[in-house]
Parts: sequence; structure tokens; C-alpha cells
Amino acid sequence: MSSALSPAGLELAPPSGLDPVFSLLDNGVLWWGLAACGLAQLSKLVIELAVHRRWNPRVLIETGGMPSSHSALITGTAAGIGWQQGFDSPLFALAATLCFIVLYDASGVRRNAGLIAARVNGLPAQLWEEAQAGAAPAELSPAAAPSGSPEPLKPLKESLGHTRLEVLVGSLMGPALALPGLVLVGSPLHVAVSWGLIAPVG
Repeated sequence: MSSALSPAGLELAPPSGLDPVFSLLDNGVLWWGLAACGLAQLSKLVIELAVHRRWNPRVLIETGGMPSSHSALITGTAAGIGWQQGFDSPLFALAATLCFIVLYDASGVRRNAGLIAARVNGLPAQLWEEAQAGAAPAELSPAAAPSGSPEPLKPLKESLGHTRLEVLVGSLMGPALALPGLVLVGSPLHVAVSWGLIAPVG
């Protein structure tokens, strides 16, 4: 892509050697999908403060919780593709199909993996000590455990998937942010043009 159109309809000339960067910055669908994902992830921190009354910045990089940032990312991107390419286009059909897979995975496979991890973490610690020692639980009593006990195993991560409500809220946040952003603001490149950082040609 050698040039793009600004919101005013003027052609933009990329700086020499920066064609790929210029094209990437003009991909509003990508950036607004990422913005929806970031907003959903940031809202987890706000919910943590409002509901649990605690400051926990780790939720910004963790999976699981309300709302689903993956759902916001995929639905926001799919909606943006539909808006730009047409909701009857094959590209939107592909995006919508991937969207359904991600949503199902978040509330199905990943959620069940988290529930299994919680069950495993709830098992007696002695069970894992015996397994690490290389003997079956019935064959090794606590008194017979070796003197040099191995390091305790770290618990499995339980917050992996989402409830259906978390997926629903995230999937609504995506289009709610991406579509107005595309229509009213445009891509980062268009913002740079409106701020006078990149000059249009003609």
C-alpha cells in the first residue's frame, strides 16, 4: 500500500522507507479491536477495586474474570471487518466463524480447564509429595518419606476461562467501542493527519 486516504479524502504520502508502518497505522480495524481488548482488560482492574475493594494490577495481564478481553478483541475486530468490507463479504464470514470459536472456547474448554485445575489444587499436598518420591500413595506412608523432601509443586492456574456472562459482556464491548471508533475517529494514521503530524498530498 503506497498511499491512504485521510478522513478529508486527501491522499497521504508515507515517509520514505516506512510503507509497512504507514499501512499498519492505517489499519483502523486492528487498532480498534486492540483498543476494545485493552479497555476490557483495564475494566477488570476497576471492577476489582469497586467490588473487592483491593488494588490488584496483576489482573491487567491475567486471563479470566469479568469481562472477557479475548471476546472484546475478536468481536470488535469482526465488527470492524464487517463495517469496512461489508457484512455480506466472505472475509466477515471468516471473522465471524473465528469469533464463534473463540467465544465457545472461552466459556467451554478454557473454563473447564480452570475448573479441573481447581479440583487438582484441592487434592492433599501429601499426594504430590508421594508422587514426586516415585511411589504410589498406598505404598508410601508419611513416616517412610525420604529425608530430603523435594520442592513443593506450584499450584495450577485456575483463572483460565470465563462464565457465559463474562463472555457476553466482553463480546458486547468489542463492537460498542470499535464501530464508533472507526466511524468517528478512524485509524491512528487519520488521527496523526488531523493533528498535523503527517501532511496530506494534494
